[in-house]
Amino acid sequence: MNFLDTFYLPAAVVTAPWWARKTRSGWGERFGHIAPLPQVSPGKRRVLLHAVSVGEVGTLRGLVPLLREQGCEVVVSASTDTGLKRAKELFAGQPGTFVVRFALDFSPAVRRFLDAVRPNVVALVELEVWPNFIGECVRRGVPVGVINGRLSERSFRGYYRLRRFFRKTFGALAFVGAQDSDYAGRFGAMGVAQERLSVSNSMKWDAMAISEPGSVLPGAAELAKELGIDRTRPLIVGGSTAPIEGGELACEEALLAAACPEGVQLLCAPRKPEHYEAAFAAMGGAGKCVRRSARTRAPAGASRFLLDTIGELQNAYALADVVVVGRTFGALGGSDPIESIALGKATIVGPRFTNFQHVVGLFRERDAIVMCEPGDLGRVLRELLGDPARRAAMAERGAACIRSQQGATGRHAEMILAAMGRRKG
Repeated sequence: MNFLDTFYLPAAVVTAPWWARKTRSGWGERFGHIAPLPQVSPGKRRVLLHAVSVGEVGTLRGLVPLLREQGCEVVVSASTDTGLKRAKELFAGQPGTFVVRFALDFSPAVRRFLDAVRPNVVALVELEVWPNFIGECVRRGVPVGVINGRLSERSFRGYYRLRRFFRKTFGALAFVGAQDSDYAGRFGAMGVAQERLSVSNSMKWDAMAISEPGSVLPGAAELAKELGIDRTRPLIVGGSTAPIEGGELACEEALLAAACPEGVQLLCAPRKPEHYEAAFAAMGGAGKCVRRSARTRAPAGASRFLLDTIGELQNAYALADVVVVGRTFGALGGSDPIESIALGKATIVGPRFTNFQHVVGLFRERDAIVMCEPGDLGRVLRELLGDPARRAAMAERGAACIRSQQGATGRHAEMILAAMGRRKG
């Protein structure tokens, strides 16, 4: 136990009413009790890539095989149940690849976790700078860095108020590859040395395969058939939808249901499972809304669908005529619009996308995305659905934008290999 642990304990007690509401599994693993991994194979080095949840795990699809090609074993860790499930779907069973749950930042848990994993280098996806974890890695001589680095303005304000406490943690980072110059500046302000800091762009651009016009993912056709979506009628998909704090409507599902033109189908995919019930009610409830989890086909003429499962959003996007990106009409900072645009879909965001300011800005510069206020959503949806040529042109411009931004995965691989004294080639 150390000073930080004595802070964590009362904090856990105070916040218990919040985290106890959520069903979480793997408590033993959260405290570092995981089965020890095999010894590192002769001639290889072991890289630990830590991602928090589903989105961050998805960005590693290109990096994991690239590191393996360079003679590395790769351990992918995740914190959330959904993130761990997605990591297992993508990487479990692949040669030289392991998937584990990341430990809480209590020093005994951290030590048990590192004893079991035995990494030669650690790369944290986006942020995740936990003081005990980074401090223990430093004591063991294991370099730790951040890839796909993102430090939002809101997070930065919180860290900066406590910069005297966090400066040592940020200063211990061996490398940071930030998504853009604004993020890089914030990492620097928190104490990352300039020579260890670079702008490497986002791996999310690389993780998205650009779809050819008219192509349909095999899983998308299956999803449409099983839900009962009528492929001859227009479909709007609201992705990663969420509550709206302080608005006239309680959630984005209600906003979309109200704005959806007559005769148009609507599918919403809430970002978090704990929001499924409220979303179902907002879309009309039993008799009006078909739940994916029910695994029953919709009656003829059904027009409201709830994707209350994990890992099927890409298939839903592939079916859409228009996509509305969630968490952009409330105070949650937005969700990633790259996936829907890579699939060739005309995409709308609300006015609040601070978490993806740079990404949305690039798409807006190319006229590849539409930003609208809540009150204009119905009109914008009608305009886009009635103009197939405009949707196709947006898709073409979006694909060009994505291609122009790709390459971050290779740059991050170079950083990781350099931290171990290895370089590609």
